[in-house]
Amino acid sequence: MGVGGLWDLLKPYARLEGPDFLVNKRVAVDLSFWIVQHETAIKARVRNPHLRLTFFRTINLFSKFGAFPVFVTDGTPSPLKSRARIARFFHASGIDLSDLPVAEEGVSIERNAAFSKWVQECVELLELFGMPVVKAKGEAEALCAQLDSEGYVDACVTADSDAFLFGAKCVIKFVRPNSKEPFECYHMSDIEAGLGLKRKHLIAISLLVGNDHDLNGVQGIGLDTALRFVQAFSEDEILNRLHEIGSGDSPIFQGAIKSLDDCVPVSSESSLKIKCSHCSLCGHPGSKRAHFKFSCEYCSTSSGEGCMKKPEGFKCDCSSCDMDRREKEQKKQENWRIKVCNKIAMESNFPNDEIIKMYLCSNHGDFTEKVGPCISWGSPDTEMLVDFLAFHQHWEPSYIRRMMLPMLSTVFLREMAINPVKTLLYGQYEFDSIQRLKIRYGHQFYVVKWKKAVPALGSIMNSILSEESDMQQDVVDVDESLDLGDESEGPRIHVEEGSCYLLTDENMDIVRAAFPEEVDRFLHEKELKESKRKKSSSLRSEGTNEKSELKSSRGVQLSITEFYRSTKVQIQLKPGEDLPRVSDSQGDGTSKEKRKVSNPNLSKSVRRRLLFK
Repeated sequence: MGVGGLWDLLKPYARLEGPDFLVNKRVAVDLSFWIVQHETAIKARVRNPHLRLTFFRTINLFSKFGAFPVFVTDGTPSPLKSRARIARFFHASGIDLSDLPVAEEGVSIERNAAFSKWVQECVELLELFGMPVVKAKGEAEALCAQLDSEGYVDACVTADSDAFLFGAKCVIKFVRPNSKEPFECYHMSDIEAGLGLKRKHLIAISLLVGNDHDLNGVQGIGLDTALRFVQAFSEDEILNRLHEIGSGDSPIFQGAIKSLDDCVPVSSESSLKIKCSHCSLCGHPGSKRAHFKFSCEYCSTSSGEGCMKKPEGFKCDCSSCDMDRREKEQKKQENWRIKVCNKIAMESNFPNDEIIKMYLCSNHGDFTEKVGPCISWGSPDTEMLVDFLAFHQHWEPSYIRRMMLPMLSTVFLREMAINPVKTLLYGQYEFDSIQRLKIRYGHQFYVVKWKKAVPALGSIMNSILSEESDMQQDVVDVDESLDLGDESEGPRIHVEEGSCYLLTDENMDIVRAAFPEEVDRFLHEKELKESKRKKSSSLRSEGTNEKSELKSSRGVQLSITEFYRSTKVQIQLKPGEDLPRVSDSQGDGTSKEKRKVSNPNLSKSVRRRLLFK
């Protein structure tokens, strides 16, 4: 969607951001793209995939990433967009669309009826969540870009590259919560610095290569050609130049430039220039006869017997050759530009002023500058959400409450950060402590323990304990290789000293804002545990070293030559002592001890028999 190939062109200038980038940021979400994207991926493998996607992705965006989403839906498509959609749908069938009438109310009635039903169901679900939903006059990405450019939101979440053409400053292509990969964030300032392209440059590129409102563009012009062409003009003049070329008012088509030789202005210096002869041997200015006896100023040989032969691929650096090369390059560039202009001039009704006006429009919503859009976030209506999802998705109430608890805890923590009054989560649970630091899919979270404060009928705790296994079957009843709705991890049950706790994964910044003292206490305890662990590991390593030294100091198996040598050194007879006396002094030793007795006065054969007796 958008300008073909534009994402690939801009990808080198994308910033890779982590989940902390969205904390407490307002983001405009193109809801229509969510629905189309997931309906195409899953098709009919799960029940109502558009509702499943919206449910889990909203919870993840609000609780896991800590963002404040503003959902934007499409309005009535323009006649140009409707015609382009019809052309795209029937292009593969080979139907001739030259006589196709202009559509006034959108694409086909069947598709619009089904898609509008999905959008309406998702809007109803989001309103029950307490999320703001804004409807655009036309394209949802256009209103997302307007909200971004006017400062109502901090970024747009859409995969439609037209958002840049509508004036967006920060666009996030995808947000995948259950992935270690960072998401791509495109800033218009980075694109301007890297490619030198501004908003009107991008509009000009879309007119040349085609867009959602004109699929064809200019025949024979691709993205690389369009990029090279628009970079030659400033933002203020690019659209005017396209009008001049398209209408034939450009000097190229008024007789001023007719051929390749006329495209370069002839200066007095170049007209009076006489071509300088060059030596065929060395390639420098001058004749070969003059360079035969004596070398030229460019070839200063030590022997002075003439110039050296020029190497293969030699290029002369004299002023005459340098000027000639510059003129040839300039003629080549002008010739290429004339060819592009000729292709543009062959298109009828180019550029389309209606498309330019639509991209430059700054009123894509039903609000004015003085009275901005109604954007506010409320608390989820839990019971209504349970009824809605039980009817549409056939989920059990306990499973719905379990999956919603991370969002309810995020709302609770944000309210505590604003107004730290002693309240209970869902009317039943109080903040107990931070259990540990958790890393999941490369994202860091605090695992928060929630303690049940007061007993209540129909509590979440009992329902989770009794029906958790049944709900898990509902979760995995699909192909796990697909990313089915970015399903979030619900709360877990933790039993400690006879008490039951709920464990939820919470954004670290939100927890710190709500309970700074608890975070400081947790970090302090973590440091103490870490220091104790380091001390114990150091003591353990010292003990291991001592054991290894003792082990090494004990007997080591020796070779036979070393054994003989050690035996001679350890036990030697004093002068005047005989062998029987030494044997008696050692007492009734073992045969091995007797073998150690050695007398250098005995012959080698005798000593050997004594040792192996």
